Amino acid sequence: MEKLIIRRLGKQDLTDISKILKALTEKRGTIDYQRAVEEEVKNRDRVSFVAELDSKVVGFLITYILYGGFGLEKSAWIGLFGVDPKYMGQGIGKRMAQEVFKEFKKMDVRNIYSSVKWDSTDLLSFFKSLGFDRSDFVNLEKALD
Repeated sequence: MEKLIIRRLGKQDLTDISKILKALTEKRGTIDYQRAVEEEVKNRDRVSFVAELDSKVVGFLITYILYGGFGLEKSAWIGLFGVDPKYMGQGIGKRMAQEVFKEFKKMDVRNIYSSVKWDSTDLLSFFKSLGFDRSDFVNLEKALD
């Protein structure tokens, strides 16, 4: 992984991110990934990265910052994350996360959160390996008809 480059996410990465997401998910969701990436690129507090190997995007990590609410101080959230299945298990996700952690420390962000479905054991294991644990928050959901 010496040739692995971690760099800021750019608008030009949308196609590669879409391919990775398609490889990771069996069913097509309703998330507008193009808009998510375009908004992220415009955001001045942008702390999102892609991993490139031999000029090919093989992973991405998109985060956002909340400036408070519901008892939280300024905090960060990992919103979208993925590594091309062909490159999983090689430390790519960990390298991107370490880069994100460095940037958030510079920005005086003390806590980083993410939500993971309870049965996503691979993602839960990944986040656990980065030092994540259960938080004091409970995810709530209301389905709209």
